[in-house]
Amino acid sequence: QVTFVESGGDLVQPGGSLRLSCTASQMIFESFTLGWYRATPGAQHTLLAHVTPLGLTSHREFVRDRFTISRDNAKNTMYLQMRDLRPDDTAIYYCNYVPSRPETWGRGTQVTVSS
Repeated sequence: QVTFVESGGDLVQPGGSLRLSCTASQMIFESFTLGWYRATPGAQHTLLAHVTPLGLTSHREFVRDRFTISRDNAKNTMYLQMRDLRPDDTAIYYCNYVPSRPETWGRGTQVTVSS
């Protein structure tokens, strides 16, 4: 059973920045396309960006100018650099396969944007 572990969430003021990290087993990072998602209470997970095993990236239009996904296969870690954060970015952020697999959702990491 694959376990994704997310970290880096925090309380930040509007306009601030955060970098989220996601770790998993090496096999996952070398072989699969992975993505960052977020969810608010009662809502489904929304895909924000994804990165292929070769490092090709794609970002959803609504975060493209502010969020950047990357991966370091040697460290079994994927990142989401977020800048110019807004209150509506407040959510729990998760990583998972793309497309996602329901059985592999982790606990996520809470990002709260508030003054």
